[in-house]
Amino acid sequence: MKIFLKNARVIDPSGTYDGMFDIHIVDGMIQEIGTPLGGNPVNYEINLRGKFVVPGLFDMHTHLREPGQEFKEDIASGIAAAANGGFTGIAAMPNTDPVVDSADVVKYVLDRARQSGLVSVHQIAAITEGRKGERLSEMKDLAEAGAVAFSDDGSAVTNSQMMRLALEYSSMLNKPLIQHCEDRDLTKSGSANESPATIKYGLKTQHRLAEELILIRDIKLLEAFGGKYHATHISTSQSVEVVSDAKRRGLPITCDVTPHHLFLDDNILSTYDSDYKVNPPLRTREDCKALIEALKNGTADAIASDHAPHALHEKEVEFDAAPFGMIGLETTVGAVMTKLYHEKILTILEIVKLLSVNPRKILGLPIPAFGLGARAELSIIDPNYEWTVEPDKFKSKSRNTGFKGWKFKGSAVGIINGEKFYFSDRLK
Repeated sequence: MKIFLKNARVIDPSGTYDGMFDIHIVDGMIQEIGTPLGGNPVNYEINLRGKFVVPGLFDMHTHLREPGQEFKEDIASGIAAAANGGFTGIAAMPNTDPVVDSADVVKYVLDRARQSGLVSVHQIAAITEGRKGERLSEMKDLAEAGAVAFSDDGSAVTNSQMMRLALEYSSMLNKPLIQHCEDRDLTKSGSANESPATIKYGLKTQHRLAEELILIRDIKLLEAFGGKYHATHISTSQSVEVVSDAKRRGLPITCDVTPHHLFLDDNILSTYDSDYKVNPPLRTREDCKALIEALKNGTADAIASDHAPHALHEKEVEFDAAPFGMIGLETTVGAVMTKLYHEKILTILEIVKLLSVNPRKILGLPIPAFGLGARAELSIIDPNYEWTVEPDKFKSKSRNTGFKGWKFKGSAVGIINGEKFYFSDRLK
């Protein structure tokens, strides 16, 4: 299989290639890169003038729902959504049914993912058995089975002794703990951020301290006992300050933010649309600004979708009764390009680091390279493609996006992942 990419604007974080290049890919490997190339017969020749070719994008926080909840999403549909969204790799969270807390379930997911093959799937395993916070999972066995990190996502590890042990094991295994920061005693039945707006709307609320207290405690434990720690989907300005302070003191902490926490605020809950019900909840406009600033100054290390599919009948209920979460694999690139690139908040190189390089660094995964003889793992982005978010056209089984109807400028239009490739009908 020979693919010839012409006139590509290569964005290479390593600095080896920077400019317009032709790329000749043979059987999934980069055979030539330069300008101009040509003259060899190929299976596919694609003119990419005006488009970026970047190291394959990676989403480090997704929910594939398999095993156990395949009516929302399964591994095959999640992979299709990831490819359509421009991702060559994703990491799946363990809150499935059964929970990914045994080597057998890790192997099941990875085997199923290999059958599809188009997108590389990496599994995050549970920190505690059943995500109940009572007994550590067999972390060593899980790592040997292929788990790249550990998380009880959807639930915080609130027992401090349990968290200490988990951090110590994370250090020994050189695998990060990914904490969903939430003190359940403070959130209880709350479904929206506690603010003047949401109180006015009559919604059940949860206080921002629920996130911040767990984060502060974990940093104290990290400082005392070591480990590798990642705070996922941080959402408040105070959380940004706490992480920034920990980084200044040299602690091994990283964090990510989601597009919905960056670009949606709790004023939108006046619609009572349950697609906006997420956990942590949408915060204030001031919090959104703080998260964007965290991307600019390096406090936030990655952007992750927290792709959380739910069936239509689950979301079509009153706000407080609906499950938390929205899908994001197919909207992340569009949202980021529209709101961060075109508004000149971040450069394309900075975006590539947040969506490709840094997530892999956090998880200890190899970073795709543009070198001759390197395995081709590339994403193609058209920065000027204008489109409207129409969930019915998604590859995901679910439709619960808070960006429905938004007009985006910028889209992923294809991926190449070794010998596998996907080119969207947006690639023109």
